[in-house]
Amino acid sequence: MKKWMMVSFLVLAAGVQAQTASTKKDLVAKVLLLQQPAIEQAAQALAERPALQMLQQAGMALQSQVPADKREAVAKEIQAEAKKYADEAVPMVRERAVKLAPSTVGALLEEKFSEDELKQLIAIIESPVNRKFLQLGGEMQNALIDKLVAETQSAVEPKVKALEQAIGKRLAQAIPASASPAPAATAPKAAKPPAKAASK
Repeated sequence: MKKWMMVSFLVLAAGVQAQTASTKKDLVAKVLLLQQPAIEQAAQALAERPALQMLQQAGMALQSQVPADKREAVAKEIQAEAKKYADEAVPMVRERAVKLAPSTVGALLEEKFSEDELKQLIAIIESPVNRKFLQLGGEMQNALIDKLVAETQSAVEPKVKALEQAIGKRLAQAIPASASPAPAATAPKAAKPPAKAASK
């Protein structure tokens, strides 16, 4: 009789533990679903970073190396290339991020949060106040950046010009007068692509 009761207790305990684990996994899955837009946004930023860096470098090269009458046409061609890259890379990296989320973010949530904490977290994420706050994120950031630029531009602009002149001077000293401009000085450096995020 005692042995049967002990076996029944163990079976019951195992069932409760399995149900708790299943419930916890379900809660983690819900958190990941609620956070999917943020995960996709982070992946998009990662995928776009190399193109943005190259566009910035190309913009500087356009101003200093390309004749004024050709700048607009070349700029449009470069922007078209960057768009082509983004159209191909961004969806791939975003999709891969969503697939990797359960084994990375999900694993951390399951390890670090109790079932009760996950329920509280879901309540916070789903809260109308939280949603309103998140929707204001871009507006709040723009308000801060606009004010920051207005108040610091006059102090920062001379420093940017001084840096630009110092870099130009260093490059001019490094390039022999008889040689044509070095490729590194005329062409933007290729930024590292987000290979880790996109690899399967």
